[in-house]
Amino acid sequence: MGAGRVFAYGAAAGLIGDLLLGDPRRGHPVAVFGRAAGAVERVLWRDHRGWGALHTAVCAGGAVALGGVAARAVRNSAVASVALTSAATWAVVGGTSLAREAQAIGRALEAGDVDGARARLPHLCGRDPQALDADGIARAVVESVAENTSDAVVGALVWGAVGGVPGLLGFRAVNTLDAMVGHKSARYRRYGWASARLDDLAGWPGARLTAVLATLAGDDPQGAVQAWRADAAKHPSPNAGPVEASFAGALGVRLGGTLSYGGRVEHRPVLNTAGRAVATRDIERAVRLSRRVGWLALGVCVAARRIAKGRTS
Repeated sequence: MGAGRVFAYGAAAGLIGDLLLGDPRRGHPVAVFGRAAGAVERVLWRDHRGWGALHTAVCAGGAVALGGVAARAVRNSAVASVALTSAATWAVVGGTSLAREAQAIGRALEAGDVDGARARLPHLCGRDPQALDADGIARAVVESVAENTSDAVVGALVWGAVGGVPGLLGFRAVNTLDAMVGHKSARYRRYGWASARLDDLAGWPGARLTAVLATLAGDDPQGAVQAWRADAAKHPSPNAGPVEASFAGALGVRLGGTLSYGGRVEHRPVLNTAGRAVATRDIERAVRLSRRVGWLALGVCVAARRIAKGRTS
């Protein structure tokens, strides 16, 4: 069985596994990686970009190497190769957990339980929940669903198509490192610089594919294109901008504006100024769009890998 079919069958099985099982409550491979990366940080941390780059190289490089060793060990068995790809895909994607958390917050808002929604919001994003009313929580959830569709699903599939199991594990390692040390706090402004920049590079293709597929799969393709073209570059993140703008246009809502992280207030540009304010019902609409984008991304990545293999054979 060729590498293209191994990826196709394995990635599809992994997405189905995520759909049926979601993330385990304990012992998740990403959490295990996070603990290992934390241990490396305790040894290497210095307030210096070079030491941070070493931390990134050790952790991300280790994940890629582990994936390479595992793939090489099963390369002579098609069944084992598919099973490994399936397990790796399930381990690195998080679409079902993303949807479940978003829907749980949506149900709390629909029931008028704003305090309950605030309590659950940290499971989904790093906003300060106490600074948000019901509409602000709904907007934060829709933005998180949009961004994490790229980070937790599409980006992983893109790198899985490019590099197989090492690509899957490497992308998730880079994304996890960015979440751990890539933010601009006093401790990580220099140490986390390499992780943040590498995450920007690794996330670039997945973010653009996510934006394209959200445009195609959404309710308003023209609005998504217009919002992407007009507003994506205004976002401080080069990857979140296209994704959130296309989701905003596709859903017909406004995203962005004032938000608070860790007591720090940011005033971000509004995305899709022609849209309406986000309502609680838009959470479920965003989840459905995210799911459509994830499955379309699988199809695109499988087709692209087969085409690439055909050209090189």
